[in-house]
Amino acid sequence: MRNYKIILASNSPRRKELLAGLDIDFEVKVLPGIDEKYPSDLPVKEIPQFIAKEKAAAYSDILDDDTLVITADTVVVLEQHILGKPCDDNEARQMLHELSGHTHQVITGVCLTTLQKQCCFAVTTDVTFKHFTDDEINYYVEKYHPLDKAGAYGIQEWIGHIGVTALHGSYFNVMGLPVQRIYSEMQKM
Repeated sequence: MRNYKIILASNSPRRKELLAGLDIDFEVKVLPGIDEKYPSDLPVKEIPQFIAKEKAAAYSDILDDDTLVITADTVVVLEQHILGKPCDDNEARQMLHELSGHTHQVITGVCLTTLQKQCCFAVTTDVTFKHFTDDEINYYVEKYHPLDKAGAYGIQEWIGHIGVTALHGSYFNVMGLPVQRIYSEMQKM
């Protein structure tokens, strides 16, 4: 990867922290106004990869021979329904009530893009939560303000510590970036 100038196309502090864990040099560059819409008939499991591809397309003008852009999008899916980022505390509480006592999927779509090629993939992790009390949900929302997180939670925060009863797949994927798979795909490039 020393041959590439790597750009992480994300403002997420969690994605930045996770990519830094691979001990590779990169810079963060986020272009404004990238559309994150998707066709209404697109299967739910394909949405994160579709959006990651759309984000990658926005960077085509800044690609050089030695540039590699990493784009990603993460969704939380409960019974084929996407739980996005909540718009307020009440919606965050509602989402956590929906997730309480159930297994849901966290799907992250990723695109690794250079001038010569593009590698896109999605990683899915199953997460099971215990039944939350109203007090637990209220405490988490009031203390952690999870309005910037899909599904209204961060697994690395208090709610993950007390609530996750089972996890099948990548923990880091639930945080927003499946770094093991990214590392593996970057080696192939």
